[in-house]
Amino acid sequence: MIKLLLRADDLGYSEAVNYGIEKTVREGLIRSVGLMPNMPAAAHGLALLKGADFCLGQHTNICLGKPCADPKKIPSLLDEQGNLKSSRAYREAFKTGAEFTKLEEMVLEVEAQYLRFKELTGQEPAYFEAHAVVSTNLTKALEIVAKKYNLPLNAMSPMDRIGTFKGSPIAALPMDSMSPEYNPWQSLKNAVATADPELPNVFVCHPGYLDDYILNHSSLTINRTKEVAMLCDPDIRQWLENQRVQLIRYSDL
Repeated sequence: MIKLLLRADDLGYSEAVNYGIEKTVREGLIRSVGLMPNMPAAAHGLALLKGADFCLGQHTNICLGKPCADPKKIPSLLDEQGNLKSSRAYREAFKTGAEFTKLEEMVLEVEAQYLRFKELTGQEPAYFEAHAVVSTNLTKALEIVAKKYNLPLNAMSPMDRIGTFKGSPIAALPMDSMSPEYNPWQSLKNAVATADPELPNVFVCHPGYLDDYILNHSSLTINRTKEVAMLCDPDIRQWLENQRVQLIRYSDL
C-alpha cells in the first residue's frame, strides 16, 4: 500500500490563497498545511482553519514580505526597501554557485519565524521546512534551529527525490505546477505511479484562489485554482481509494 501525504504550502501568502487552502482542508484531501509566519495574512489563514482537522507546520519564508527578525541584524537577507530578497535573487545566485546571505543572519530570521509561529498558534509546528528557495545557508539554518528547539525537520531540497523527516527517509513526488499546461489530476496520478512503496511519499500542493496580492507577487497563479478543484474532486478521492493509497499526515509519521 502506498502512503501518500498531500501537503498544502503557503497559508498566509494572501487572503485569497487562504480561502483556497481552507476549502481543500474542509472539503478536500489536504491534512497537512504549512504556515508562512511572517506574512500579514497568516493570522487570517489560521482563523479560517480554526476547528478544522489538519496538522500545521512551519513553511519558513525568506523570499517574500517583511522579516520577523530585526532588519538591522539581517542586512544580507533584505533588499533596498527592507523586504526579504526575492526567490529570483536566490535562483540567480544558485546558478553561479554564489551565496549572498550570511549564515548567522539566516539563523536569526529562521528562529524569529519559529517564535512568530508559536506566538500566532500557541503550539509547536508538526513539521518544519522552508518555502521555494535553494540556499546552502537556509538549509544549514533550518538544521541549526531545528536542533536548538528539537523541531521535526522535513529536510528536502526541491531537487531531492529522497529527503528526511525527523531523520527518517521520506520520498518527494514530482510536481509540475509551474507548467502552463498543468493538469493536477494527471500530475497526481503520475506521482502515485512513481511513488515509493516502502516510504512515506510527499506530494506538495499550492492550492489557492487569486487576489491582487498573489497576482502581483507570485508566478504561480491560475494553477493554484486548478489544485483546489482537483483536491476537492470526489472522483480523485475515489481513484485514490481504488489504488489502495493510504492518505497520511505529518503527525502520523
